[in-house]
Amino acid sequence: MSETLKLAIIGAGAITQVAHLPVLRKLKGVQVVAICDTDLPKARALADRFQVRDAFNDIEETLEYEQLDAVAICTPNHLHEPHVQAALSAGLHVLVERPLALSAAAVQKILRQAEKKDRVLMVGMNHRYRTDVQIVRSFVQSGELGKMESVRGSWHVFRPSRAQLGWRQRRDESGGGAILDLGHAILDLGFWLANNPRPIRVSASLTGGEGGRGVEQSGSAFVVCEGGFSMFLDVTWHHVGEGERFGLGLRGSKGTAGINPLNVWKELHGVPTDVAPTGAIGRENAFSASYRAEWAHFLAVLRGEAKPFDNQEQVILHRVIDAIYESAAKGKDVEL
Repeated sequence: MSETLKLAIIGAGAITQVAHLPVLRKLKGVQVVAICDTDLPKARALADRFQVRDAFNDIEETLEYEQLDAVAICTPNHLHEPHVQAALSAGLHVLVERPLALSAAAVQKILRQAEKKDRVLMVGMNHRYRTDVQIVRSFVQSGELGKMESVRGSWHVFRPSRAQLGWRQRRDESGGGAILDLGHAILDLGFWLANNPRPIRVSASLTGGEGGRGVEQSGSAFVVCEGGFSMFLDVTWHHVGEGERFGLGLRGSKGTAGINPLNVWKELHGVPTDVAPTGAIGRENAFSASYRAEWAHFLAVLRGEAKPFDNQEQVILHRVIDAIYESAAKGKDVEL
């Protein structure tokens, strides 16, 4: 890789506008040289706004851009698989927004291609890079919280109009509703923080989107893993309450921890005490900070200065998601 990474962004939607481009504009060692979107005026306007040289409306033309080292895939869910495959075939490194694909089988297929092409493929699990998540993980990894026994996670948002969801409301384009949109990130955090216990059984219930092409608006799932570990997930697009709710709680044999807000509880001298480091959360918005750290990690991996995450974690994650949809459809537990 050259000293400066030459990058193209595929997809000019919201996540590109509010997360990737604002971060990349300030990040040393990377230059966005092209933006591609089926809506060429939109791509051109965004390119002009962020001082990006070229804009395209055809991914094949973009991938032939002579200076490219990598691409960021930020298109609707159903396009992730073909777009990642096209980028890998062009010999480019890839950072793709979650989900990597719409099923565990498709994820495994893409990973085989990345290995064959010897390219770096990273799924944008930006929540792993949150400062509060990193702090909690350090306590787990050091063994201070003991053996991980359970995780409870939730993400509740309010979107007053289905029109706001756009393609996410159409099953053939999204692959799923609130579970895939919100639950994917919560499940990933739970498994990652708990050192990836092997899931063995899933029970789930979904609401909304029954029949037809619609998708679930809310969902809950209970995942049982080897060694007695369990995870409970609850997500919704229709949260009627005070603001958005996003959080995760962990229970270990020697203590507990949570994110948003950050807390780490241990027993000290017979008294439960919050031992989370004070002043650990900086002034930077957690959302922006997570994307900045994600891109820094991607660049470090390309330079050989850091190790990538194990992408087999994505296969396991999607097997659980597949099982959630199967359990909800059949109304019974599903064994993995």
